[in-house]
Amino acid sequence: MLWDDALLGAQTVIKLTPSSHIGYQLEYAALHGAQRYDEAIDAFQTMLFKFENTPDTQTQKLRQQYVSQSEAERSIQEIIKAQLDDAPHRLLNTYSGRLCDREVQIDSFKTSTEYKELLSSTLVHEDLRMERIKDVVATYFRCVTLSHRWEGKEPLLHDIQGKVVHELNSVGGIVKLQSFCKTARAAGYRWGWIDTCCIDQTNNVELQKSLNSMFLWYRTSALTMVYLSDVPPFSKPGSLARSAWNTRGWTVPEFLAPKIIRFYQNDWTPYLDDRSPNHKQSVAIMQELEEVTGIDVQTLVAFRPGMINAREKLQWASTRVTTVQEDIAYSLFGIFGVQLPVMYGEKKQNALGRLLQEVVAQSGDISALDWVGQSSEFNSCLPADITSYKFPPYTPPSLSEADIGALISSLRHVVALDLVLKLYALLDNLNAPRFANCRLHLPCIAFHVTAVEQSCAQDREIYEIKADGLHDLLITTENKLIQFSSPRPTMQTFFLVRPWNRQLLELSDFTEPSGLTELPDVADDTRSEEDYRSAPESPSQDSPGGFPEAQGSVDSELSDRALRLTARLEQPFGAFLLARQRGGEYKRIASDHVIIAQIKNLSSIPDNIRTLEIL
Repeated sequence: MLWDDALLGAQTVIKLTPSSHIGYQLEYAALHGAQRYDEAIDAFQTMLFKFENTPDTQTQKLRQQYVSQSEAERSIQEIIKAQLDDAPHRLLNTYSGRLCDREVQIDSFKTSTEYKELLSSTLVHEDLRMERIKDVVATYFRCVTLSHRWEGKEPLLHDIQGKVVHELNSVGGIVKLQSFCKTARAAGYRWGWIDTCCIDQTNNVELQKSLNSMFLWYRTSALTMVYLSDVPPFSKPGSLARSAWNTRGWTVPEFLAPKIIRFYQNDWTPYLDDRSPNHKQSVAIMQELEEVTGIDVQTLVAFRPGMINAREKLQWASTRVTTVQEDIAYSLFGIFGVQLPVMYGEKKQNALGRLLQEVVAQSGDISALDWVGQSSEFNSCLPADITSYKFPPYTPPSLSEADIGALISSLRHVVALDLVLKLYALLDNLNAPRFANCRLHLPCIAFHVTAVEQSCAQDREIYEIKADGLHDLLITTENKLIQFSSPRPTMQTFFLVRPWNRQLLELSDFTEPSGLTELPDVADDTRSEEDYRSAPESPSQDSPGGFPEAQGSVDSELSDRALRLTARLEQPFGAFLLARQRGGEYKRIASDHVIIAQIKNLSSIPDNIRTLEIL
């Protein structure tokens, strides 16, 4: 009633002063307030016309406070584009039940009351329009994503394109699709995305783009609904952990990426009857998910993609399965934050190899090389299967600061400082690991194997290994090793290597180089076995320039870091067994248990630091 009176007043002013803008300004305000936005915009356009055609210069200046309809539409269009750039191309309209491409989504918005109100408001609020546009556009295009397990015949794009989902025969996967739309609509969401029918599985270009974008889509979704088809109503705690949904590879990024997530039972009621808006804030549900996935609650709630702790991320996926074998690698692209080609038919070893190659090359993190099992055809330093990461990596005995202090104290009396500093400088100068043409260039400390002897224990073959500079050790492997000893050397050269982990230098990302760069870079190993055997000895504890004399001439912080490094190098470590090939490259000999080695002679290390090329 109030706006009707205001409109009558505005029309009276227009009749009295038809050449003035004031009546149309009042008419616009009244129509906008009455939510008659199309008429309000027409009144506004007339008001601008009056501004532009008045002889009064003062009145003409008032025009600068407003924007034209075309300017407002252009601003809104730019925000819509930015909003949808990172959104799926096709979405389900949960109200109409139709699958809509990008153009239809935008057209739907432009015919909505929200758009008309926004356009009308934008015309007269230039200083506030951008923030308001962003808010309205983001709210309208909020999208719900579905995480689920594919079962039986799922409806694909061609099954629903051009049809109304709500009107389809409620059988098989259609029931899930209809229930998803109904539940999302009841929660106030207009748009929904499901991987079965919102991607054209027959279009390789679209499929690749979608698989590389899915993590982002789940990340930016307003809500991710997890449908547990095998969890019945009124289930007790523990049902989520037992669901087959927890065995699938693609579900890992689908529950890590979203910020808001809700779990639903097979009748689409909330799991544990938890009706809170975000189950990531449910202590009970997150603890249950932590127990079954092995991912700590803090990571489940606030996961950030990237390559930090690569080995741990691989372990999360090690017990998961996918229908298509390459998908176990593709499903991890978003978790590691990488964009790689999707090439179905390349087989899982190649798919996993390309992913691990990218992780090692980009991050320098060699933890992905810590596994037991079968070597990959892609590169022998990588595993053939994700299951090789199932067991936790080897963790050397923990050293407290007191332990390190005691070791450093003993080292000061038995090791020459020039040896310690030389060792530190050589390792500091090593390049990061890199891949080239599926070949791994691995910086490492390589210990020459001098003897291999076979012994049997129950039903397993065990090899006793001797190597220069290491304590003797045992390994088990399905590979047949050539037995030899120092008096009877073999034609093939073997090394036990410690891959170099730069973190042992205890440098921050912004620490300057040590200043000992006059030492030569360690190049790829091109020495023959003869050269290797006759390499000069490093300084020993009896060398001149030992600790007491040299201490005053060396930076105390650097010497302390060098001693701490030396103390850590003396601890047991996980080793690789490498066999030299005819071309001078190496291949890793996979073992079915972690090879634990320990340095016996520190003075042998400097001559063993090198970068090996591994096939």
